[in-house]
Amino acid sequence: MTENSKTYETAQSDLIASDIDAYLTEQEHKSFLRFITCGSVDDGKSTLIGRLLYDSKLIFEDQLASLEDDSKKIGTQGGEIDFALLVDGLAAEREQGITIDVAYRFFATDKRKFIVADTPGHEQYTRNMATGASSADVAVILIDARRGVLTQTRRHSYIVNLLGIRHAVVAINKMDLVDYDQEVFQAIEKEFRTFAENLDFSSIHFIPMSALKGDNIMDVGDHMNWYDGPTLMAHLESIDVSHERAAQPFRLPVQWVNRPNLDFRGFSGTIAAGTIKPGDPIIALPSGKTSHVKAIATYDGDLGQAMADQAITLTLTDEIDISRGDVISEFDKRPEVTDQFQAKIIWMHDQPLLPGRPYLIKTTNKTVTGEVTELKYKVNVNSLEHEAGKTLELNEVGLCNFNLDTPVVYEPYRDNAALGAFIMIDKITNVTVAAGMIDFGLRRATNVHWQAVDVNKDVRAEQKRQKPVVLWFTGLSASGKSTIANLVEKKLHARGKHTYLLDGDNVRHGLNRDLGFVDADRVENIRRVGEVAKLMIDAGLIVLTAFISPFRAERRMVRQMLEDHEFVEVFVDTPLEICEQRDPKGLYKKARSGEIKNFTGFDSPYEQPERADIHLHTGNMSAEDAADAVIAKIEEQYLST
Repeated sequence: MTENSKTYETAQSDLIASDIDAYLTEQEHKSFLRFITCGSVDDGKSTLIGRLLYDSKLIFEDQLASLEDDSKKIGTQGGEIDFALLVDGLAAEREQGITIDVAYRFFATDKRKFIVADTPGHEQYTRNMATGASSADVAVILIDARRGVLTQTRRHSYIVNLLGIRHAVVAINKMDLVDYDQEVFQAIEKEFRTFAENLDFSSIHFIPMSALKGDNIMDVGDHMNWYDGPTLMAHLESIDVSHERAAQPFRLPVQWVNRPNLDFRGFSGTIAAGTIKPGDPIIALPSGKTSHVKAIATYDGDLGQAMADQAITLTLTDEIDISRGDVISEFDKRPEVTDQFQAKIIWMHDQPLLPGRPYLIKTTNKTVTGEVTELKYKVNVNSLEHEAGKTLELNEVGLCNFNLDTPVVYEPYRDNAALGAFIMIDKITNVTVAAGMIDFGLRRATNVHWQAVDVNKDVRAEQKRQKPVVLWFTGLSASGKSTIANLVEKKLHARGKHTYLLDGDNVRHGLNRDLGFVDADRVENIRRVGEVAKLMIDAGLIVLTAFISPFRAERRMVRQMLEDHEFVEVFVDTPLEICEQRDPKGLYKKARSGEIKNFTGFDSPYEQPERADIHLHTGNMSAEDAADAVIAKIEEQYLST
């Protein structure tokens, strides 16, 4: 234990014994700092945090005894105390000597309280590291003095900066293993500064240290007299981040409309930025309604002022319509509202991003449906160069344009992380697949409005004496989709119905001639066809489509583009072996020989409809019978006049 920690412990013990109220008041008014430790594997992140916990005396006697016992059994320090075991709580972590999950720990000194996130160094756990960085104010980036700046060092530095952390501490660790050589320290500092020139850190501080031996952690130590800067703890105690969000304009994302009785109506949430006091004018977005603050209610009573990070309930002087998902803002410094924006995203799922596929977009307080309309480029996090790409794989970073079905209130992430951050959720599995940071809104989206027309879909359909519908034929190649759809159209034409057939092969000669057959292009293929089908529905037509359309998500996307009952999914269910026997275009033969890649049913999946509106078992029925079955199914609802 160091002299500083002994002095602090003694002072705290005396204060607790003499005046517990004074002790609690002192703790309540200490400043608070969240920081993250990150870097490559075995740089000493867990050892550093364990040392901080140990030296600040925030472990109990039984924990200390257990640590000493575990250090002898499974430690990596030859029987000496292995501080990393204080943090690496998972069995797999202890067995492998690595961090897998994000571990959060609390500790305090006489000047400040801290929450530290210990994050994994392995590349496959980058998404865990990004999760820990999302709520931190400072990043402590560890570098093993023996190995210098590594690929993962660059990756983590870029990501913490991308996630809005502006203060970095580069802790050059394990200096004891290079004989505390000043030249080693200076060479690493120079290399990192060169890399960081293109990053947006407000401050970068370099500290040589040994987490295992304790040099420059809490105390200076005797081995690096050539270093005249602060210790790690002294630096963390002095960084001022509290004023940054308090100085921003007031923002309150509404989490809950509080109506305990008829006489009270308040709007609850945690302040994302700024300060507020009774009498201040506010505006509610996206509605644009205005009012003034009547009172700031909390569990402990009304406040005269509230600031960032406080959970409050606002009551207003006027009865204006505000709902969960809205944002209450400072009146004359309001955020923006948009349904399209540019954002950077970190992809966090094993399945790649597919532009055009609909995902759930969850902001601080609102969930809407949206899609990536364009992947502008991927970022090589080692060189920071921009690279072309159609998809993002696990742990990759890209710059994308987004389109939402509902406008959201936002600010650029660099200005306000709470209103600029979002996550992407897979609509089928409900798994979080990406984290995003908004750069700016695409103003062209908010300047385009629907033009009212007098001749609408209902009028056009009535003139044709039919109800518009999309008959969406889906199935494997050679299942008979096009043949059956063609027969259905002929039968409808014979009845005097107004139709149009969109065939998968035909549209690839024109509308979709620029698309290939990888998953991302298949998604875009269906999105475009869906938009065309929607226009034809608006013209009052009966639209038939014959596409493999292998993914449920895209078929659902087209269904959601249309009104209720305007989309009829027709599953042409033909066994693969029959399709391969037919093989009218020789595609299966080429796929078998490897001449064709990404062929559905072989090296690209087909997701069968779970509940098709019309299910045609064509293995034991003719195309003519299948067409008659479709006509019979839609007869009453769509063809009767």
